[in-house]
Amino acid sequence: MKTTQTIFQDGDHKWLAIVRDPAKADFLIDTNEYLITHGGQGMLLDPGGLEIFPAVFSAVATEFDPSAISAIFASHQDPDVISSLALWLEFNPQLRCHVSWMWSGFIPHFGGVASTFAPIPDEGMTISLAGLSLQAVPAHYLHSSGNHNLYDRTAKMFFSGDIGAALLPADQQGLFVKDFSTHIRHAEGFHRRWMGSNEAKHQWCSRVSQLDIDMLCPQHGAIYQGEDVQRFINWFDSLQVGVLRA
Repeated sequence: MKTTQTIFQDGDHKWLAIVRDPAKADFLIDTNEYLITHGGQGMLLDPGGLEIFPAVFSAVATEFDPSAISAIFASHQDPDVISSLALWLEFNPQLRCHVSWMWSGFIPHFGGVASTFAPIPDEGMTISLAGLSLQAVPAHYLHSSGNHNLYDRTAKMFFSGDIGAALLPADQQGLFVKDFSTHIRHAEGFHRRWMGSNEAKHQWCSRVSQLDIDMLCPQHGAIYQGEDVQRFINWFDSLQVGVLRA
């Protein structure tokens, strides 16, 4: 069963983490979902796969009215990111899905019509949630060829999608990174294989290092906070990626 945890709050401006499910089937990769609320509206980040929609919906409903979710942000096109879209649209057909322009012709295979999608250009864009400015930050080739992260400057929160992901063992399922050197061992293999471009990686690290970030929140694994944010960026910048050693 998934549950929610508030990881940032200032009045009605909140970030909720819909945390991993320890009872999930072993053949499914575990995911984090995040909900930003502001001004009575919500935006769901990478809402997850079709199979976990009931668990995510139930967890969200314990803290926030799901009918007030007006938008979805999809970092990229993977099924563990957005294959639940049709079920969210069945609940609210007026939902808008913010996603790279590259995938606005592919993701409709999961559900939706042309008006569902708000294409994000390659350079990113500002997205408004009830007057709150959120920034779609380019993260192309990390790992998708059309990929964006989402930055909340007001809360100093950064949703990094698959960047920072770690495939954690059963005995390390905390929401936050506690010991960086131990944690990062579970991220290394994933990043070497799934991140496709060293040049794109360096550009991302340079870009994100200039942002004021309290928490870096990946779609898989634990959240980096405080000094571990820059520690992760430095580690990633020095990692050789996109090379398969068979």
